[in-house]
Amino acid sequence: MLNAGRVRRTAWWTLALAVVAGLVYLMATASTGPVDPTEVGGHQTDATVVANSAIIVFREGLEAVLIFAAVTASFLGANRARRRPVVAGAGVAFLAAVGTWFIAQALLEVASPLGARLEAITGFLAIVVLLIVMNWFVHRVYWSEWIGRHHRRRRQLLAATGVGATFGLVMLGFTSVYREGFEVVLFLQALKVKSGSTVVLEGVALGLVGTAIVGMITFWLHHKLPYRRMLVLTGVLIGAVLVVMIGGTALAFQDLGWIPSHEVPFTVPEWLGSWFEIYPTWETIGAQVLAATFVIGSYVLARHLKVTVPAKRGEQPAVRADAPPSEPVLA
Repeated sequence: MLNAGRVRRTAWWTLALAVVAGLVYLMATASTGPVDPTEVGGHQTDATVVANSAIIVFREGLEAVLIFAAVTASFLGANRARRRPVVAGAGVAFLAAVGTWFIAQALLEVASPLGARLEAITGFLAIVVLLIVMNWFVHRVYWSEWIGRHHRRRRQLLAATGVGATFGLVMLGFTSVYREGFEVVLFLQALKVKSGSTVVLEGVALGLVGTAIVGMITFWLHHKLPYRRMLVLTGVLIGAVLVVMIGGTALAFQDLGWIPSHEVPFTVPEWLGSWFEIYPTWETIGAQVLAATFVIGSYVLARHLKVTVPAKRGEQPAVRADAPPSEPVLA
């Protein structure tokens, strides 16, 4: 019998997906306003697009490295050979993420007749996923529950034998990496639609180089990095990318006539639009303020629920994770 909490979560996720799908359908079929929908009012610089792409790839790559390191750290002694299927699964996940990129490009090509509406839709979807990731990040990554599900699955697989156990180890490596790759592909589509593949792939290359360096230091040189600080820093950077992306998407909505446009009574330098998608309208600035408030408020709420409330009750509060959790399994 399914756990009641799991049923509720599944129901909420199903409802949320249905709402998002409905909104996407409405945007795809909506009429546009008086502004020419083939033109948009703002253009990010190539440097900003490269930086945002690199930040997204490095942030997700860092998380994949830390999860993978935590999962494989306890494969010691006779269990060392069982790392191989996990590594194979991670390799397949990377290739699958690359394949997902090409699938996404094919879908965008099919949807290209939507014109400027496609930019609005991809921006909206990227924002939804970023909001979910940021909310998950501040509620889970800092706390002692971090990646506990991977550890529980690993312990079950180490206790098993046979083809089923090997396949399970492959899937453990696959799921440790592919989720991050899938998120990267989703995030980058909004940037690709706006600025083209070449500029975005330059940022991807930089992000992969940074991820490779962290992976080399972690797995080959066996040095411990300041993981928590890196996660906090990259989390802040992702939050900044979210705020920037919301400004551009809100502007796209205005260009299509989907939301009103009221100019602010002060001057906003043009370079703020080119670099940070900050435009002189109350709607775009308000959307960015709301996004920043959501991210900060989510962290404050998580800290209140997981630290302040348990402490007041005399219970053990959650603690921040200073490194990838590991539970050595002796052969």
